[in-house]
Amino acid sequence: MKIGIGYDVHQLVMDKPLILGGVEVPHEKGLKGHSDADVLLHAVMDAILGALGKGDIGTHFPDNDSAYKNISSMLLFDRVIQLMLDENFEIGNIDATIVAQRPKLAPYINQMKQNIARHAFCEEQFVNVKATTTEWLGFEGEERGISSQAVVLLVDKNKR
Repeated sequence: MKIGIGYDVHQLVMDKPLILGGVEVPHEKGLKGHSDADVLLHAVMDAILGALGKGDIGTHFPDNDSAYKNISSMLLFDRVIQLMLDENFEIGNIDATIVAQRPKLAPYINQMKQNIARHAFCEEQFVNVKATTTEWLGFEGEERGISSQAVVLLVDKNKR
């Protein structure tokens, strides 16, 4: 077994869609980034890469490479999952938290979990996504950005 943690943060800006866990969430602001800036998937990818000892998403998908400009983070997630599978690991479980003052994310959490589980080739019961606020404190509370944290347990497929 291997454990990894991931963290990501992006600034909220006008005229960008808000994509979290591969779900477009209706909101007047979206996240600024080289890709679609999906902080949830970025944190999960970093956790997987960390567990594998394979660096981080910036190493694999640099923000100065035009190939990744405005790319869907789901496509990047698929590549990280393939790397995990090539290393003979599978998801034991994923636990992630999104930190945002607004919008309320509860109506979208199940779809995020379904997306992650489907793309990670695991059962939905092994993926947990939560959302919380900071009670108006910090950059998330001031609605200047959204962050996400993730912990991932990877299991060696040969030892299951």
